[in-house]
Amino acid sequence: MSASVAAPRPITGRFVLICLVLFFGMIIGVNVVMMKFALETLPGVEVDSPYTASLAYGNEIEAARGQSSRGWKVSAHVERDAAGDAAVRVEARDRNGNPITGLSFTGRLERPADRRADRPVELVGAGGVLYRGKVAELAPGLWDLVLEGEAGGQRMFLSKNRLVLK
Repeated sequence: MSASVAAPRPITGRFVLICLVLFFGMIIGVNVVMMKFALETLPGVEVDSPYTASLAYGNEIEAARGQSSRGWKVSAHVERDAAGDAAVRVEARDRNGNPITGLSFTGRLERPADRRADRPVELVGAGGVLYRGKVAELAPGLWDLVLEGEAGGQRMFLSKNRLVLK
């Protein structure tokens, strides 16, 4: 009784070619899928056109100097309730502590990692130095509060503050 043992198949050039094509095809396929997911979730841009932003940089420096020279004291408070709604309160005073008149505030709550989740905040004057706004169904986590104050069609105030909402 002798058991016949089958001889192993020889490795041919055709077999090696098929293995290489399958291996590198799988690597390329996974890379394409991961690249697609990466581009859809994090576009990686802060501004739409870096060239245009660089041209406006000098104007931004002058606006920041003007804002600093006015000495305004603007504070903001954001509080998120149990239902997920966020209340935004802004208090604006000049260097002497008087209410700033003729100024309209706008705000945005921005996600640092995903611009698609940004939410505008409509701030309405609540008498004197207070401006109030509300954002419905705001997710907890890391946010940037961007405040802009306008008077006569010109931006007079800009601030960007990072906050964590629970």
